[in-house]
Amino acid sequence: MEEGVSLLTATEGARCLAGGASLVAMMHAGQLSPVMLVSLHRIQELSAITRTEDGLWLGAMVRHRAVAANAHLDGALEVVRSAAEQLAHPAIRNMATLGGSVALADPCTDLPGALVAASARVEIAGPGGRRLIPVEQLFVDRFRTSLARGELVTRLFLPRGTPGAVGHHLRFSRVSGDYPTVSISLVLAMRGDTCLEARVAVGSCGPVPLHLAEADQRLVGTRLGEREVAEAGRLLAQAAAPLDDVRGSAEYRRLLIPRLLGRALSLAREHTHG
Repeated sequence: MEEGVSLLTATEGARCLAGGASLVAMMHAGQLSPVMLVSLHRIQELSAITRTEDGLWLGAMVRHRAVAANAHLDGALEVVRSAAEQLAHPAIRNMATLGGSVALADPCTDLPGALVAASARVEIAGPGGRRLIPVEQLFVDRFRTSLARGELVTRLFLPRGTPGAVGHHLRFSRVSGDYPTVSISLVLAMRGDTCLEARVAVGSCGPVPLHLAEADQRLVGTRLGEREVAEAGRLLAQAAAPLDDVRGSAEYRRLLIPRLLGRALSLAREHTHG
């Protein structure tokens, strides 16, 4: 780890090579030309998965296929497992890593929003040692993070959360394996018929995953009726900053947000046992 940090610090324009699923493609397309690639494949601690009483630590080099198959990602953490399972297609999931997905900061892929919904925290190693930050603080803009020169993502912590909470990730895309036009990631806890906790993140609708505390609070304390869900969806659609592209117009994406939110809440509620 120390050698990797040293190389990244000493060499301006150096990039980490994890799975290479996105980095190599961007290099071939001429979008990136790093002066050095620092391979992370032999740093064993980056591939570790560690369970604790409070949650799960996932190393930055853990592949998406391993995340999708991990039986311990249940309850609230199901949102991350489900997002990894739906991401792209098997060839990509076999290559891509968790750390690579967050360090790339592509707002149109599935994992960033799911990690925000799960209240994930990111451990970062750098010249000044290690630090732990909420994943939301890592994402700055499209393909931009708050990582300083010489820093790299080492692992992520997923808190277990409220007992009885469930997570769900729902995406709408033109075809299977494509980027989602819109995705909804959420964690939901119920007490009887009343929403005890809700945390929603919207993907593919802005430069970073959209999380709006006001929308969460619109759901908490309610029975998740049509009016409350529609109001939360309206707030999210209003706060979104989607772009027009081949997968859908900005207007279309805003229309999808409340509809997908309602469907995701219904599906999550079927699995709650509060």
